[in-house]
Amino acid sequence: MTTSIQTSIQTSPPTSPQTPARPQATAGRALAPDLARGAMLLAIAFAHAPLFVTDVNRGPAVANKVAELFHLFFVNNHARPMFAFLFGYALVQLLERRLASGADWVSARKLLRRRGWWLLLIGFVHMALLVPIDILAAYGLSAVLLTGLLRRRDRAVLWTAGLTLIPATLVVGFGMWFPMAQGISTYTAGSIATDGQGFWELLAGRLQTWPITLVMGAVLVVPGVALGMWAARRRLLDEPGRHRRLLVRVTVLTTAVSVAGATPAALIQAGLWTRPSAGALWSAAIAQPLTGYAGGIGLATLIGLVAISAARRRNRLTTFVEALGQRSMSMYLFQSIAFVVIFYPFGLGLEDDLGLAGATAVATGTWVVSLLLADLMRRVGYRGPAEILLRRLTYASGPR
Repeated sequence: MTTSIQTSIQTSPPTSPQTPARPQATAGRALAPDLARGAMLLAIAFAHAPLFVTDVNRGPAVANKVAELFHLFFVNNHARPMFAFLFGYALVQLLERRLASGADWVSARKLLRRRGWWLLLIGFVHMALLVPIDILAAYGLSAVLLTGLLRRRDRAVLWTAGLTLIPATLVVGFGMWFPMAQGISTYTAGSIATDGQGFWELLAGRLQTWPITLVMGAVLVVPGVALGMWAARRRLLDEPGRHRRLLVRVTVLTTAVSVAGATPAALIQAGLWTRPSAGALWSAAIAQPLTGYAGGIGLATLIGLVAISAARRRNRLTTFVEALGQRSMSMYLFQSIAFVVIFYPFGLGLEDDLGLAGATAVATGTWVVSLLLADLMRRVGYRGPAEILLRRLTYASGPR
């Protein structure tokens, strides 16, 4: 086996289960993965905020149309693959740190899976108390299912990504085809606006659909997680300077593929392509999410390129985004809290007042606030509440 992880698995000395290694501090972390996670939260905010409004067409028509095209080309089905890619990348980083601390493969595997189960539980609570669009549980389940893949060769990892890309694309494609065939926005079809329901009614509906959405969510993220594992084995984001030429090629190619694949769906959704044939409609609905996986990964590699110069000339924005990336789980949950407060009737109740452009502005503002909060935590040396909780649960529930 040629990768550093595979070699470490073979050569790591066994560690007594009575002396598990403690979690390490954030010192010495690579810049690019944290920058990518910080930027990822903006993409997630863009993707989620419009789901909270009752009518995406409310407000200035021109602004909504510009926002719609931006979302169709660069947001829809891009944020999730980017998150999945970075999550898979992080699994490899966690494994490497665990093995470097002296743990053997068995104990490292148990820890990663235990972390996945706790992440799934946190995602469940997030869904029950806040919003039904949780993605933490899906990533927790994928960690439980895919941790064993960390020991397999590259071929197995890539085959996993390729084969699971088929059902993942079909699931999202059908979800796009139905509203497009009805002539409505995909945001309208996926809206989580309250529609006059109270908390308990919303909770009952979420609990009924959660098992299905959990399984579907796991299916959607597996391709990106596997590709993230493959990239982390090569340290593409840990050492972006060494891989600059490859990162440039990947960024250009994936962005071009993503834009080309999103064009048919964008034309249909924007009303510029009227009366597409059934075959054209299906093709557009499949092409957009399929190439969206490429676009999401391209966003991550683009941040890797940005990190090369950012590491040489650090500024306040770099520090802010890095701090945000180091607290991405906490700030992801903060987004949900902010959106509930802003949009839902038991908060400011703006779900009936804003359209797509307004929701996009709210997403931007929420991300900026999260930047400030993350930097404040950095200044006082606070890791982030969700990160601290997950770490304590993971290690406290393990063998002593």
